[in-house]
Amino acid sequence: MKEANIVERLLDGDEEFKELYLEHRKLDDIVKGLEDKEIITFDDELEIKKLKKIKLSLKDKMELKISKLK
Repeated sequence: MKEANIVERLLDGDEEFKELYLEHRKLDDIVKGLEDKEIITFDDELEIKKLKKIKLSLKDKMELKISKLK
């Protein structure tokens, strides 16, 4: 089964995966918004790094669920 199909299946049937996925997408949008600013402050840089770490943790959790269905 292809990864895209697994993700669709998990989004439809696994509430925890869906929450992880949606939170990851939300953080991705926030990071992109911060990175697109004309002037990025030191605080922005710290926030971006923090959010990217959280995103990575979420992605690891999603990948674990995906790998169980491969």
